[in-house]
Amino acid sequence: MTDLPAGPPAPPVALAELLAREELGLRRIAGPDHADLLWVHTSEMADPYPYLLGGELLLSAGVLLADADTYVTRLVEAGAAALGFGVAPVHDTVPGALVEACDRHGLPLLEVPPTTPFTAIARAVWRLMAEARHRELRRAARAQQALATAAARPGPVPAVLHQLAVHLEGRVALLTAEGEEVHAAGGALTPEVRAALARLARVVAPAPAPSPAVAGTSAAARKQSPASATDTLGGTHLSAYPLGGAQGLVLVLATAGREAGDHTVAGIAVVLLSLLTAPHQGAGAAGRSAALVRLLLGAPPQEVAPLLGDEEALWTVVHARRADGAAADPLAAGTLGAAMGSALTDADRGTVRVLLAGSHEVTPQPGWTLGASEPVRLADLPAAGTRAARALGRAEATRAPLATDRRATGGLAALVPRDEAEAHARALLAPLTPPLAETLRCWLGLHGSWDRTAVALRVHRNTVRQRIARCAALLDVDLDDMDVRTELWFALREGGPTHA
Repeated sequence: MTDLPAGPPAPPVALAELLAREELGLRRIAGPDHADLLWVHTSEMADPYPYLLGGELLLSAGVLLADADTYVTRLVEAGAAALGFGVAPVHDTVPGALVEACDRHGLPLLEVPPTTPFTAIARAVWRLMAEARHRELRRAARAQQALATAAARPGPVPAVLHQLAVHLEGRVALLTAEGEEVHAAGGALTPEVRAALARLARVVAPAPAPSPAVAGTSAAARKQSPASATDTLGGTHLSAYPLGGAQGLVLVLATAGREAGDHTVAGIAVVLLSLLTAPHQGAGAAGRSAALVRLLLGAPPQEVAPLLGDEEALWTVVHARRADGAAADPLAAGTLGAAMGSALTDADRGTVRVLLAGSHEVTPQPGWTLGASEPVRLADLPAAGTRAARALGRAEATRAPLATDRRATGGLAALVPRDEAEAHARALLAPLTPPLAETLRCWLGLHGSWDRTAVALRVHRNTVRQRIARCAALLDVDLDDMDVRTELWFALREGGPTHA
């Protein structure tokens, strides 16, 4: 036995669209003026109920029509969308009892003139369905292109949500299973709609992973979350879709209407957002988690180094900020880390920090300004973080997409033993506090530019002037003298209050 199709082969056709086809000569004479037609079926049976799927435009000439009220009642129970009654050869006019019954039971009744074959009506409905399907596919294709383009932009999650809100003409948001809003786009919502969306989010939110005590529980016994959920509230259509992965995020939609193709467009967004928000964990995730726990419990970096791989392995620290000045959240941090090949990311006060294993070259990332350290061993990571922060400031000050802070390893600096150089630097810079020394270092590195130094340190240019003047007074030197600048630059690179 062949199973019946689960749904119609094409989007529904509005009754008004069929009535607008003047060549058919159809006229609505009873019942409501709106209905969605999913099929066309012709039957002269006294009771076609057993042969209807629901949503049909049933066409009949009333050959066996006896009790109009019973006939219409059975059609409504079967879910028929409308009745088309052919005038002649059986009935000269539509029976009045049938008109009354359709009005009473709310079933649209169409008068079909003798010159219109039933096959012409069926052909017109299929043609309207094909046109609707074509419009839906074109709309979905345009949405897919726009969403994919948004996913390739900096800050892809907000960009995808914005495009989705534009294409569905509504409000869209990412919620946690508890209903907390992570990202949103579109118009404002009433508190009642927000609460309803939060309830839908809890319905479809992915079930948490079972605890070890119930790890053996069969999949059938665990809570299975639905693939989507819908609701309406005061004329607003609500939808919720769970994202894939272990993040427990839910995409929710609030739109003024629900059109054919909305589900398809939302499905495209769900796939993209699932990929963009999925955690990017490699094979060493468990070892890295264990290393983090041990560091939090007070273990020295050297002790946890084996959990991260080779103790002598090199690591690169990258600090980043959005080039457009927008705040960076954990999702944006994860996306940037994934683009750079690392799951080790953190977002704090708008700055994203990425830890890269190995000594591979850091490359610019669209939409971001980056500062990178040189590759270092695990024990030197704190100092590398300081240098990455400095490099980020220099990149922003010079409007470069990427700057790298590297310690001098050759040239004149290599002629002086490191311990002697550091001792001299500490003695020379002893009068300076760390903030003053860092300002002097940045100012010298940017060739004495007040404005660029202010940008790099994120302070006012007058603050820079005051600090530099204070440095000159404390050190008792002329900072316009190139020899003085050179010696101070060498000292700041080798040691002192901000030595990294």
